[in-house]
Amino acid sequence: MLGTDRLFFHIPFLLCTSLGFFCFPVVISQIPLGSRLSVEENNYWVSSNGDFAIGFFNRSNQYSVGVRFSSRSIPVSKQKFVWVAGADLTVGDKSHFQLTKSGELVLFDSSRGVIAWDSNTTNSSVASAILRDDGNLVLLKGNKDIVWQSFDNPSDTLLPGQNLSASRMLRAASRNSVSSYYSLYMDALGQLQLKWETSVIYWTSGNPSESRVQATLRSDGTIHLLDQNSRSVWSVLGGDHHDPDVKFRILRLDVDGNLRLYSWVQSSTSWISVWQAISNQCNVFATCGLCGICVFNVSGSPVCKCPFTPMSEPNSKCLVPYRQDCKSGSSMDMYEHTFVYGIYPPNETIVRSSLERCKRLCQEDPLCTAATFTNDGTAECRITKTQYISGQSDPSLGSISLVKRCSDPIAVLPVLPKSPLSSPPYTAQEGSHNLCVPCLVAVAVGTFITFFVIQLGIGLYFYRKRITLRKNAALTHVGPNADVFIMLSFAELESITENFRHQIGPNMYKGMLPNNRPVAVKALNATIEERKFRRAVSEVRSVSHKNLVKLEGYCCESGHRYLVYEFARNGSLRKCLDDAKMCKRLTWRKRMDACLAVARAISYLHAGCREFVSHGNLKCENVVLDDDLEAKVSEFGLGGVISEPSNSGGSAGKDVQDFGKMVVALVSGRHTTNDALKWAYQKWAGAQAAEVVDKRFQGGVDLDELERAMRIAFWCLQFDERMRPSMGEVVKVLEGALAVDPSPPPFALETPPGEEEESLGSDPEP
Repeated sequence: MLGTDRLFFHIPFLLCTSLGFFCFPVVISQIPLGSRLSVEENNYWVSSNGDFAIGFFNRSNQYSVGVRFSSRSIPVSKQKFVWVAGADLTVGDKSHFQLTKSGELVLFDSSRGVIAWDSNTTNSSVASAILRDDGNLVLLKGNKDIVWQSFDNPSDTLLPGQNLSASRMLRAASRNSVSSYYSLYMDALGQLQLKWETSVIYWTSGNPSESRVQATLRSDGTIHLLDQNSRSVWSVLGGDHHDPDVKFRILRLDVDGNLRLYSWVQSSTSWISVWQAISNQCNVFATCGLCGICVFNVSGSPVCKCPFTPMSEPNSKCLVPYRQDCKSGSSMDMYEHTFVYGIYPPNETIVRSSLERCKRLCQEDPLCTAATFTNDGTAECRITKTQYISGQSDPSLGSISLVKRCSDPIAVLPVLPKSPLSSPPYTAQEGSHNLCVPCLVAVAVGTFITFFVIQLGIGLYFYRKRITLRKNAALTHVGPNADVFIMLSFAELESITENFRHQIGPNMYKGMLPNNRPVAVKALNATIEERKFRRAVSEVRSVSHKNLVKLEGYCCESGHRYLVYEFARNGSLRKCLDDAKMCKRLTWRKRMDACLAVARAISYLHAGCREFVSHGNLKCENVVLDDDLEAKVSEFGLGGVISEPSNSGGSAGKDVQDFGKMVVALVSGRHTTNDALKWAYQKWAGAQAAEVVDKRFQGGVDLDELERAMRIAFWCLQFDERMRPSMGEVVKVLEGALAVDPSPPPFALETPPGEEEESLGSDPEP
């Protein structure tokens, strides 16, 4: 069954599926090279004590492979998964998971024809694998030394005996196809922190202490932070700690963003939460997402409500009802005991203020959508500048929120009619009590005709949409989900690009899918090894962020390697900076927004993904602008397959340095040669930062933003990589949430004595 001719030891027994009474033999063994699990065979590898098993499981007609509880004392429906290969990664129904002859665990996705995940242990002298009795999947050398283990690569769960070091994180499973926003990690000060996206920290454990090196869950139901000598410096106790009757425990970061300790209670045959990091779920950032304000009720379950605009259904968006193009002014609605904050982006301006001044500040700021006055002794006014907000409401909160509303009649909330049982009949004239029968008949006929036309329009819309989906499916050969990710033959690429007729950049061509959706086709080195290319495609496809260009598909035939990206109508940032007409459209605001968008994207690659991703080739040519001139980063995660001189040595430090060059390019409009960087630094250091600003665009410059941008740019350009900031810190500086000191001269930009006049005698040409 394992597809091998050699077993170290085995104990056969019966394991029953959750679909009925069908049972099949499973072999408990040390797992030899070449062993394989598949969706179709529905086979498993099991620990020697029978408490854990690894195999495929169904996720809404897609499949994942992972380690789960398999103890006979736990019903099949309650056997939680404690580790999943690739976390949220799902594969097709003919996929397999294998320990290859070269000693690497690989997950092959049949739906895309690629290796979706691997342990990256080829040529590491792996001799076998074993699923240990504690749930740890381990790859071993012949002398039993550990090469790789699932305990070092957690998904959303810690088991007793498993440690979480500063280089690892837990990430909550997703509610949908987008990667989860919630993560648990240990910061540089040795504190456990719960984080939303890359910058919002909403829970921290203990006090800072650089002596802490890891967190661990113990079998007695306690969580500890340990120092270098394995001594506990902080701990929490589960409600049933030291209970000898509890055999199984897990620490899990749940989909709602809360960290909980669970115990298996045999008497009630259920998992019981015995501790959670945040008692009030409404204190978890963005608990309600875009669906309103979180209200904590007595049952302990949060309820999402939308007090300032009606929602047609429970999951619809609850947006602030203010538009910047209001023609009739605006008004402010007040909500007591309410705290609101922005989600996209999750940043806000905080000033000391009274309630009346807070209201006035928001009223006078055309970008302000809502404000919260914290009446808890701090007297802070938190200005929010996005329609995408969330928050919480509770009688214990002393804060007051002010939500801006357009005064236009169209923006006024509709007055819903009262129930016919409690209101008098409608009258044509005031004082009249007679029904206007012809009026009612006319209204009824008009309503029927309107309803019929609307239904007909909806029917035609869905009919056309279905035809479009069928066309896409016929093109990509991958079924009804073809609009999600497409595999194209070279002949199909020639067709959609009209034989690569429309070149839009170096090795980049415009194409048009059958549904009239434009795409950008990137030609890569045809000698790239197929397996390496498919692996890179799978990794890039798994990364999703609003400031990253979406990978739509690829072509991998003999002699052909192409990537298909979403199309950005305004082209690359470099093209726009070099074009005199487009350059004028890139106002100061657009340029700073582009800096922040790129910083957030790279920060997400470095710290927001389950595994670190280096861009390796960040430059203005690889940043594109959409219809609204919003920036998106392209060609990320390809450092291992694109053989370009500038793409060598992909690392966080290199990305940070490249970002610094990009900031100077956006501010100055120039190509960032060494001379241009020297010139910019000398101007800034001589209190002449305004001289660096591109003179071609229209509008003013925010001098505070300019100073922040130049300071952080030159910190990013420091020759000593250890002095460069992280991209998370860069984001905070650009948002104005973190102060930054003036930087020392970047070593690579320092001018040798006696050469200053020659190298800086004239401004370089743009």
